[in-house]
Amino acid sequence: AAGSASGGMAGSAAGGPPGLPEVSADGDGDFIVGPNYTNEKELSEQGNTKGKSFSFNMALADSKLFDGKDPTLTKAANTTRSINVYIPAKYQDGTPAALLVIQDGPGELNQVSRALDNLTGETDPMRKLPPFIAVAVQNGGNDSIGSERGLEYDTVSDKYARFIDTEVLPAVINDAKIKAAYPGLKFTTDPSGRATMGCSSGGAAAFTMAWFRPDLFSRVVAYSATLVAQQNSKAPEAAMYPNGAWDYHSIKELIKNDTEGREKKLRIFINANENDNGSTAAESGKHNWLMANQRTAAALKAKGFHYKYIEGKGQGHCAGTVKSATMATVLMWLWRGYVPSGK
Repeated sequence: AAGSASGGMAGSAAGGPPGLPEVSADGDGDFIVGPNYTNEKELSEQGNTKGKSFSFNMALADSKLFDGKDPTLTKAANTTRSINVYIPAKYQDGTPAALLVIQDGPGELNQVSRALDNLTGETDPMRKLPPFIAVAVQNGGNDSIGSERGLEYDTVSDKYARFIDTEVLPAVINDAKIKAAYPGLKFTTDPSGRATMGCSSGGAAAFTMAWFRPDLFSRVVAYSATLVAQQNSKAPEAAMYPNGAWDYHSIKELIKNDTEGREKKLRIFINANENDNGSTAAESGKHNWLMANQRTAAALKAKGFHYKYIEGKGQGHCAGTVKSATMATVLMWLWRGYVPSGK
């Protein structure tokens, strides 16, 4: 699995402000994996009952938040985005569903769906996953500063979280095929039951969704997270956060200076790899992915978050080997302590 922790801090204390329930710090901290990797068996086919898969498209032009026409864009956007949904076999229609939003859909949906098939039936509470619904959302198009994807993922604000909450999730519930199969489908409004995942800028988006809207999302998985200065300098948010996601851990030190008790509200996994983007001296500074994630892990630890940081030896950006060797362990850690609230 993930190796031996080199340190970790517990999260919120009992009796503190509303947030995630306090659980063991086991599995928190900093880990090294590799250079040899083995795929986790929980991510493979094991003959367990499968859930149901659905897909549909959303037209960008119909969006009130990301219609592809933002004046800061320099790259044309897609005209539609695909939405892929996996509803595990153990989800009971009519109950408020826990949720995992995956950026760059379908992204890691195959691995996540197999983990759901294999781990929702576990009896060990340290291994059991709740039957959350996975919603994989395609980005709006292209991959650069000034692109629709960059606008959605690298902008440091709550805009993308609002897009998911007010546009994507209602579209899932109202999709004709999904509604026919699950007429009582609804998503929990409890942030403890709402997680988000991504890699690269999708990982930065996952982090930002929870950071700016802990009332909507509380659990984060971010592989090779782009916690660097990738935000479009023409975006209005640049006036407040000129270094983009680099400001989380450096310059403005948003994590260190947080006064809203996010360490009691969020549970965060991040990753970077030895040969990740910007790992050479010529590409260092505000575009060094390894440095950014190391600094973020240190800031989360110092602040007292439940966090998990995994560094992959000998691997590069968004390495599939690292995901396949860790994702089941990460998901089991991520959902620890979740108790459905009924809302």
